[in-house]
Amino acid sequence: MMMMKPHPLVLAALAAAVVGAGPRPAQAQVKPTAQEIARWQREAQDVTIVRDDWGIAHVYGKTDADAVFGMEYAQAEDDFNRVETNYINAMGRLAEAEGESQVWRDLRMKLFIDPAKARADYARSPAWLKQLMDAFADGLNFYLYRHPAVHPRVITHFEPWMALTFTEGSIGGDIEVGVHLDQLAAFYGGPPAPPQQARLDSLPREPTGSNGIAIAPQNTLDHHALLYINPHTSFYFRSELQMASDQGLDAYGAVTWGQFFIYQGFNATAGWMHTSSGVDNIDTFLETITKKDGRYYYKYGDQELPVRTRTITVPYRTATGMAHRTFTAYYTQHGPVIGKVGDRWLTISLMQRPVRALIQDFTRTKAKDYAAFRKTMQLHTNSSNNTIFADAEGNIAYFHSDYIPKRDNALDWTKPVDGSDPATAYHGLLSLDETPHLLNPPVGWLYNSNNWPWSAAGPDSPKRQDFPKYVERGTEESPRGYHALKVLPEHRHYTMASLTATAFDSYLPAFATMIPHLLQAYDGLAASNPLKAAVAKQITVLRDWNDRWGYDSLATSLAVFWGTDLYEHFGAEARAAGMSPQDWVMQRATPGQLVQALADASDKLAADFGSWQTPWGDINRFQRINDDIEPHFDDAKPSIPVPFTSSLWGSLASFGARAYPNTKKWYGTSGNSFVAVVEFGPTVQARAITAGGESGDPASPHFDDEAERYATGDLRVVYFYRSQLQGHTEREYHPGS
Repeated sequence: MMMMKPHPLVLAALAAAVVGAGPRPAQAQVKPTAQEIARWQREAQDVTIVRDDWGIAHVYGKTDADAVFGMEYAQAEDDFNRVETNYINAMGRLAEAEGESQVWRDLRMKLFIDPAKARADYARSPAWLKQLMDAFADGLNFYLYRHPAVHPRVITHFEPWMALTFTEGSIGGDIEVGVHLDQLAAFYGGPPAPPQQARLDSLPREPTGSNGIAIAPQNTLDHHALLYINPHTSFYFRSELQMASDQGLDAYGAVTWGQFFIYQGFNATAGWMHTSSGVDNIDTFLETITKKDGRYYYKYGDQELPVRTRTITVPYRTATGMAHRTFTAYYTQHGPVIGKVGDRWLTISLMQRPVRALIQDFTRTKAKDYAAFRKTMQLHTNSSNNTIFADAEGNIAYFHSDYIPKRDNALDWTKPVDGSDPATAYHGLLSLDETPHLLNPPVGWLYNSNNWPWSAAGPDSPKRQDFPKYVERGTEESPRGYHALKVLPEHRHYTMASLTATAFDSYLPAFATMIPHLLQAYDGLAASNPLKAAVAKQITVLRDWNDRWGYDSLATSLAVFWGTDLYEHFGAEARAAGMSPQDWVMQRATPGQLVQALADASDKLAADFGSWQTPWGDINRFQRINDDIEPHFDDAKPSIPVPFTSSLWGSLASFGARAYPNTKKWYGTSGNSFVAVVEFGPTVQARAITAGGESGDPASPHFDDEAERYATGDLRVVYFYRSQLQGHTEREYHPGS
């Protein structure tokens, strides 16, 4: 059963809960041995880091392992806290830093992540992969050695096997998506962590996912393939860097903090962009349990099989030191027990292939063309993503999630299935040819925007009837999908600049659909209705609007506040009916509800900003005050206007913003995070931008030096070739020097 990844508002709320647990303890670093120090110093001499004039690291090594050593060191320089936090979360060690309230989150991870198994997987890994994992740990440990003032929260020494605990580069991995903490806590001895959902349900849900666009040479001015890379994540979720070696590695792009591969990016002849998939590949099973002689058994066909157990200890911080809770975890052939439904236990099956995943993660960065990239996809570990691809040979391609268990298509896999019925057994995985895919569609373009694949190339898209229903859960086109389908066919001579302009097109299709219903509702009101006069001027503004965002747009402010008001009041009702907010407005909302929401939105604008006639740019702001994982904002401090909106309304360029308890202005925390446009000609050319800046240090000039460009979509030149760094080098050094 595939479930949506948590959106950034949820992640922010979780971060708030984490921070609220109390002050974070500082841990003393592990003192390295003389042999370790000597090894690190030798490795560092084979690595050169060049920081360009945006502070971005270009890491060069003799071997791939050298490049990994250097890029881990460089990431730690930029933001060690985010590197460590990712591994704290991945290994289920958050309670060691934040206290007992995080025990259930840790237990959830530890059900799947077993250090003993990870060590065994490391020992069985190919020699070349072990070398990369060794370099991963060495680079981070050398950073800690060279920076004794840095005090880790939990991880005082990194081990090579830890790389296998965090192989999913997207935000909100399968484990977090599939396992609900309240169910888990209720089964294993609650009470659960403090609930956040009631408050979050009153907020518009920021769509997860990203935009990926590929344009074939037939539709470009210079007859070179173009790739647009536009992940929508919480800000500062990834670093931007380049890693290169004399062993054929030379990749540039976005790296999830602490990982040793470019997650979304390109090399000299090929590029790839991942978008969140609607695939249904996380399944839950209802297990029929009996107990005999003190031991549990589960039914499978006419058999009764023993439930496997594992003891899991979760340490947690207290005011007087470390304490711990010990759990007996239960497993069937389907996976761990994560809850209970009635008298049956609930288990979950999801992709767990860490060694293969890490191999696929790294080898795709060295794939030079479509054939090589497709070969990496045959490892079948890209579980939660679709992929948009382009190369210098002129190929463009779409790959659906490549981890899809082959199942009985007659069953509804979006709901728990009967684990005792052999009809629910998996029969291997679907091959790439058995999943939605595209190569060089005649239309000459393709895209994905966290929507279904059935419109990926307009008339040349895969056909739904050709595939099992579980390859895609989406039941309708998304607002961004409608937007892309409108603008992509409008051009025939794309350049990097015009593709970027297309991806920043200001049209808001959700409001183009919803506002006419508001106007009709208003026109139908009796002249005596007090609402008629109260919102007459607002209706005039919206009637004259072209459904496009802009800094100076009063209509954008009105529309967004109106849509948000509707969602806050009726969003839960719409979700319960299985409807999008747009469909609810068109099919269920009464005229009175639509017009009253406009009056309420106008009142809120007036209360917060002095007048409902407030330009959108005065409300929608970018601000970076500190690097806390829980963001903090202040209306009294400088901020930058941002013209584009949340992708909830169909904006391709996404800025997920809202007001905070201490603010009236809306501040963004998610959406466009890393943006790049790439042209694969005789040489590769690229332009890019990162939200804020590369460094997490507020004292660094690179903390927010990209903010103005980010807000205007003014992408900077990427220095991919070393010759391009001439005149643009801020510092060149060996790690530790």
